[in-house]
Amino acid sequence: MPFRKLLSIKMNYLAHLHLGGSRPNQLLGSLYGDFVKGPLKGHYPAELEAAIHLHRRLDAWTDQHPLITEARLRFSPELRRYSGIVLDVFFDHALAVNWASYSHEPLAVFTQNFYKLLAKQTSLPGRLVKVAPWIIEEDWLGSYQEFEILQTVLKGISYRLKQPGVLAPFWPELEDNYLVLLNDFQEIYPQLIEFAEEHWLVN
Repeated sequence: MPFRKLLSIKMNYLAHLHLGGSRPNQLLGSLYGDFVKGPLKGHYPAELEAAIHLHRRLDAWTDQHPLITEARLRFSPELRRYSGIVLDVFFDHALAVNWASYSHEPLAVFTQNFYKLLAKQTSLPGRLVKVAPWIIEEDWLGSYQEFEILQTVLKGISYRLKQPGVLAPFWPELEDNYLVLLNDFQEIYPQLIEFAEEHWLVN
């Protein structure tokens, strides 16, 4: 994956797409949640805005979850400032490699169908206009199956933080804690699925 194309990367697109509903506007809203800021004022279809709301609620819920707090404590104290970002990256990897446990649709089919939907959009919010072609061309969603790609992703995020190398020390700790972090993901993700399903039941 070309390094320059990772400079705008967010961390957990795949999880949000999986949790946010399978209809077109739900999928789009699940991605738009990283690119649409501030109050929603009916600019988008109601279902799409509901998916943006869910995206924001999922972020807030996970940030405050005790299991996330425990997972962040697995990293050295000097690294914990950015541990939430790194967990987002790792958990998308964990979802990608365990996709068959959470979906009957193969990951490659899911991602290609989403890429086709995204490519059809003639109006995209904010910097997604620039990022969307990279997501599609470089298969950002599917690439997370490869653990090694996370090292490149972390380099890109470091540059986006304007602190090159700040996330490099996480790599050996990710390697050392791989299995326990994978277990953390497997414990919390079913709760995330339940949270998302409850959201759609009341909307």
